[in-house]
Amino acid sequence: MRIAAGAGYEGIELWVKDIDAYLAGGGTVKELKRYISDTGIAVVNAIAFFKWSDEGETEREQAFLQAEKEMANLAELGCTAVAAPPFGNVEHVSLEMMAANFARLTGLSSRIGIKLYLEFWGRAKKLSRLSEAVYVAMESGVPDAQILLDTFHMYTGGSSIDSLAYLNGDLIGIVHANDYPAAPARAVIADRDRLFPGEGVAPSQKLAQLLYVIGYRGYLSLELFIEHFGTKSALEVAKSGLESLTKTYRVNG
Repeated sequence: MRIAAGAGYEGIELWVKDIDAYLAGGGTVKELKRYISDTGIAVVNAIAFFKWSDEGETEREQAFLQAEKEMANLAELGCTAVAAPPFGNVEHVSLEMMAANFARLTGLSSRIGIKLYLEFWGRAKKLSRLSEAVYVAMESGVPDAQILLDTFHMYTGGSSIDSLAYLNGDLIGIVHANDYPAAPARAVIADRDRLFPGEGVAPSQKLAQLLYVIGYRGYLSLELFIEHFGTKSALEVAKSGLESLTKTYRVNG
């Protein structure tokens, strides 16, 4: 958080596993909240992994207990949202059942006071495409349901950038911005192959323009899994990342 704030980012996404590690090491939610306040950066979303739509009833019920605990901690920290990806055994779960489970999870998040972003994963057995995410959001009956977009997942799942033209920007909760190379091929490319925006073959400028046209004015969150950055410091990498975001996603309104 200190590095992100120092590099000039307006917000940050936290991983729940990192928060859990901090708490397991003796830290407290109260102390972490105070540190966030002192840093001055907004915690705009969290990455969590609960099996909210697993086909197994036992796993699913345990996931809702997990979600309640983690959401409560996030809300206390001042985090405004949490992602709900298709984590778990979902291959044989219908989109209609996913919609029902998402509605239930949204009810829980609303009671706790935190937003829920429906996330699709390009490699998931179900909920791998933007069209599926839109369908689940619509069928859930949640009037203000929002989706998390990720450039890499749109690519690996085969979702067309052009399909964004059919969306209202208010339907998008947050956008994970990244890029990808022409090789490895889409069928085998991995998270570690992600690139900084503007360094690969993703239609980033087109994506930026479409997001602007449909009215999206939310955060662009740099999400990469690059394993080595050579001799660069964390602050240097963070500043470089922000520069790549600003340059690649700049649009003329």
